[in-house]
Amino acid sequence: MRLPPIASADLTDRQRPLYDDMRSGVAAKYDLFTTMRNDGALLGPWNAWLHQPEVGAAFWTVTRAMTAFQILPDAARQVAILAVGARFGAAYEIYAHGAVAQARHAMGDQRLATLAAGERPPDLTDEEATAFDVARALTGGGVLPEPTYRRAVALFGQAGANELIYLVGHYCFVSVTLNGFAIPVPGDEPAGTGERP
Repeated sequence: MRLPPIASADLTDRQRPLYDDMRSGVAAKYDLFTTMRNDGALLGPWNAWLHQPEVGAAFWTVTRAMTAFQILPDAARQVAILAVGARFGAAYEIYAHGAVAQARHAMGDQRLATLAAGERPPDLTDEEATAFDVARALTGGGVLPEPTYRRAVALFGQAGANELIYLVGHYCFVSVTLNGFAIPVPGDEPAGTGERP
């Protein structure tokens, strides 16, 4: 990990407001995977954003907007996020959203392993398959193919297709953050840093 987690007692005056906002938002939404150490240090992308609060606050604002913008069915949303995480090899993203997909949608180990390998599971619903196809195409570079775009609009409506495209872009950024700062899955870092409070 290239940016050390910041214990809550060690926050600067510039970091504290962002930390408080992220901590409450993360605690309210993400209880299915480890997001914090016992000393209050945030893990995952949130720690990186905290190191540069003037930039991190902007990224956190986008994250909150993407959380509130929920036209897509959540199972399709999780498939898209996992497809992005797999494309980038972003371990924390795969770990976190794999836990969400398993708990909320009973996604089995085989399906999760296939998604984590960057492959399209054969048992996806139409909505999940379309979310995978959009994520896979966009992370491959170039213009989203017209048939794929039209399928997304047909299934999710224009606003839902917009959400899907923004979601893929957002999780590309999250993946780059995770990979750029070598942010590990909790338990893969030095002892004592992955416990829940």
